[in-house]
Amino acid sequence: MIAPIADHLWQSTIVAVVIALITLALRANRPQVRYALWLVASLKFLVPFAALATLGVQLGARSSAAMAAPQLTLIVDSWDAIGQPFSRPGAALMPVSTSALAPAALPMVLFAVWIGGWAAILVTWTVRWRRIAAAVRVAASVEQGHDVETLRRLEAIAGVARPIRLVFSETTLEPGVFGIWRPVLLWPRSIADHLKNDEAEAILAHEVVHVARRDNLAAALHMAVQAIFWFHPLVWWIGARLVDERERACDAEVIRLGSHPRVYAESILKTCELCVESPLVCVSGVTGSDLKKRIEQIMKNDHGATLNGWRKIALAMVGVATIGGPIAVGMLSSPRLRAQSSPAPDDTLGPPFAVISVKTSVSGDQRSYPFTFTPDGGLVLKNIGIRALILYAYQLPVGRMVGSPEWTRAERYDIDAVANGKPSAAEMRAMVRKLLADRFNLLAHRETREQPIYAMTLARSDGTFGPRLTVSTCTRKGVPPPGPYEPSVPVELICGSAQSRPGSLAARWVTMDEVADHGLGPIMGRPVRNQTGIAGHFDLKAEWARDPRPPGPQALGVGPATFVALEEQLGLRLTEETGPVDVLVIDRMEKPVPD
Repeated sequence: MIAPIADHLWQSTIVAVVIALITLALRANRPQVRYALWLVASLKFLVPFAALATLGVQLGARSSAAMAAPQLTLIVDSWDAIGQPFSRPGAALMPVSTSALAPAALPMVLFAVWIGGWAAILVTWTVRWRRIAAAVRVAASVEQGHDVETLRRLEAIAGVARPIRLVFSETTLEPGVFGIWRPVLLWPRSIADHLKNDEAEAILAHEVVHVARRDNLAAALHMAVQAIFWFHPLVWWIGARLVDERERACDAEVIRLGSHPRVYAESILKTCELCVESPLVCVSGVTGSDLKKRIEQIMKNDHGATLNGWRKIALAMVGVATIGGPIAVGMLSSPRLRAQSSPAPDDTLGPPFAVISVKTSVSGDQRSYPFTFTPDGGLVLKNIGIRALILYAYQLPVGRMVGSPEWTRAERYDIDAVANGKPSAAEMRAMVRKLLADRFNLLAHRETREQPIYAMTLARSDGTFGPRLTVSTCTRKGVPPPGPYEPSVPVELICGSAQSRPGSLAARWVTMDEVADHGLGPIMGRPVRNQTGIAGHFDLKAEWARDPRPPGPQALGVGPATFVALEEQLGLRLTEETGPVDVLVIDRMEKPVPD
């Protein structure tokens, strides 16, 4: 969980730094442009690149045809609980420690610190908000008079459709617009006798411009960013830049609406003498930002040059790259991810077996035994977990089935079935699907869901493998290996096969896609996606100490030692992610009536 957040933070930081450099290059241009750029930098913290990349994967998946899945003979000599989901946040990222509690406690400690800072900020802002809201409630609403007439005229000029409610306040708060959808202009009585008509009009114009620009909404969005990422100093610096450029943009617009620069500058100075600044940035006032620089800019009446054609094109290209880049990466990666999925499945039911016997296993044996296919078209299953049978019938990798009843994890069966003739492998699966439908009342459908997955990458920066992952000595599938080699793999393992046991994985002549999808997927209890970018066929063997904990959220026998072994022995790293996964959803299933 920590790794995706860290990725998002450094990506957002890079975007903010790039925008800072762009605003520096545009310092002679209008403040409205720089304000928009800083707002983009702020909102980037709310939009992870990973979300855009996931959108690209979805778009790419819809536009590309599904590719055939690699074929691999897989021998699972382990446990039916291998089908249980595996979830140990951060296990792939944390080294093994003598204290098993320290790595697990770190995310909780960080979360507690974050929630404390988040709550403190919300409480502070809530107190300030209630203070201003109380001042608005007790203020006297003004329906007519010179100030109201001036306000309505300025609204028409600025294009503000909804009339702004004007209230006279007895507080010393500066004039400011309170609210987002139904703005209220808080006008202190203390300045009414000190501002001339043209000065009051300039201040009113400033507030109308804030409303027209929807500055309160933008400020509220950045306040959300500050509350969530309060620990990142960059978001507070961006907030200061937003206030600076917001006030300068409003100053430029007030002058454009007809206020004289000298009159406007004097009105701001008088307001500063008589009033205090608003305690919330989402209440747009008059006195914010660097007052000295603002007055100098107002008196110069130089509010920046408009963007020329080249700069507009450059900004457009940066925007397209920022948003379109992650989407394009997701679309380009989707064919590879689809290549590891099963081809468009044929889930039709086959003919029934001629003879079927389904009995509940009462031996208490927790081991699983290999499927036995007899020469006369028979299928013999001993002590089989029903989940394993569904995975076989629907050609599902482990972790691709959801919604199965709880009893399917514990109940085991002895099944003896004989078909008419000698069915092919595909026909046998179709007949097993028929058996499941008839005897277990199985009803299921396929769909694509966002689920936790593991991304498999090379662990070493130089791109080398571990000592137990080598280029295969085999030449084709289905033949014995040509002599001994390192690492040592059991001699009964033929080329193009893999063997998974609790605490070990061995394979000959397999691709990286097959290692991820058919080798590590069943072990880890969730889909594993190959992101190594390595082609070719390989031999491998990895061993690790079995985790002593009983099966629960984690896969049986899998723990931190598993991740360490994969990195040290194979040079492969597994990192937690989320992604689209084609799954079989169990809609209905019932226990059978034993024969």
